[in-house]
Amino acid sequence: MKIGAMELVVIFIVALLVIGPDKLPSYAKKLGGALKEFRKASESISKELREDVIEPLEDATEPIREAVEPLTDLSNQVQNDLKGVTKSINDIGKPKKAAKKEEKPAEEKTAESAPASTEEAKPASVKAEEPQAEAAPEVQSEAVPAPAETQDKAAETV
Repeated sequence: MKIGAMELVVIFIVALLVIGPDKLPSYAKKLGGALKEFRKASESISKELREDVIEPLEDATEPIREAVEPLTDLSNQVQNDLKGVTKSINDIGKPKKAAKKEEKPAEEKTAESAPASTEEAKPASVKAEEPQAEAAPEVQSEAVPAPAETQDKAAETV
């Protein structure tokens, strides 16, 4: 609450009318002394509160902050790891764009640096005479037993 100049003038005029010009200086001294005592009391109360309450609380919270700090760091690390795992799970089955981009320049470089194939250099009459080889080589795989065979083997073991 701030009192401006106009408010002080109004208060002074009212006090002059109520108290009178003779007693006004003595009341002003009493009011000044009371304000001085009030300031001293409020300063001492705030100093006692600071010393008795605030500083001990700050001293007590410091070890707690130090104890919580590693937990906070661990929590942040776990959250970051969880975000990475979530992203990995969400990316399952999706083609990687970066891998495709890397493969394309590599294919272009090999095509540019490779010499012209011998097929292109041969005349058309020679090309027609040569037999054409199959593109896909045969792949041998292990024989997977039929379901009937596995049932027979299971019956023999029992």
